[in-house]
Amino acid sequence: MNSNKINVMITGASGQLGQCLQKLDGNYHNLNLCFYESEKLDITNKINLKVIFESKSFDYIINCAAYTNVELAEKETEKAYLINAEGVKNLAEICEMNNATLIHISTDYVFDGQKKSPYLEEDATRPINEYGKSKLLGEKYIKEIVNRYFIIRTSWLYSSYGNNFYNTILKKAKIVNELSIVSSERGTPTNANDLAGFILQLISHKNMIHGLYHYSNLGEASWYDFAKEILRLEGKLDSIKLEKTDNYPTFAERPKYSVLDKKKCLDLPDVCILNWKESLRILMNNRQ
Repeated sequence: MNSNKINVMITGASGQLGQCLQKLDGNYHNLNLCFYESEKLDITNKINLKVIFESKSFDYIINCAAYTNVELAEKETEKAYLINAEGVKNLAEICEMNNATLIHISTDYVFDGQKKSPYLEEDATRPINEYGKSKLLGEKYIKEIVNRYFIIRTSWLYSSYGNNFYNTILKKAKIVNELSIVSSERGTPTNANDLAGFILQLISHKNMIHGLYHYSNLGEASWYDFAKEILRLEGKLDSIKLEKTDNYPTFAERPKYSVLDKKKCLDLPDVCILNWKESLRILMNNRQ
């Protein structure tokens, strides 16, 4: 490895955030990014993790590995905790032993959604589903174990990669004439490409203001608002009947309001965050 570069291990490289980071590889000339898919690096396997980490003297780990199926987490609870909590504990321990910095992605679902204004980093957490509980335990392990960390809570992540709300709406727009979308939950759609850029900027600028941060795009929306904007930009708003619903049946309970306050992030040097509508427009305009 080039000793003049910052060496970065990225776990969960095949997920949407991992793929967005891969797309930016080469844009930061002082970074040496090493991508590991879960098949090659299992964060729940301490020996596997130790062997790979110690073979290449990493300065940072960006943890994109996560169990993200909110519905299934209610049934596959043990698996969710294994990846989102115990696996994260392993990463924290390896970072602390090797004086490395851990950058971990968490979620707005650590909150109960009862607040009426954007959630601050210091607001009390009270997750209402197993996914949120497993992610919160991962946060707890990091704070207890490692000194140098960035925990970045984000919300409603989407991109052109993988299974997410954005891709689902685009697929459905090709085959249906009518869509019924939840309007009772409010949050902020977040372009995973923007989050990836923010993470790499943190490392590239050698930011040492460690701790917990909230990062999402600016503004707020319901899932209905998000779907409407996707269809509008796709030119399908007139051809598809879009209806609001308050009672879409789900197994897992979800917070009704989970907008994140970004002031702490915006106070960092050279950080600029786009409004969610603008970021969505850019993504859709740049599709190949």
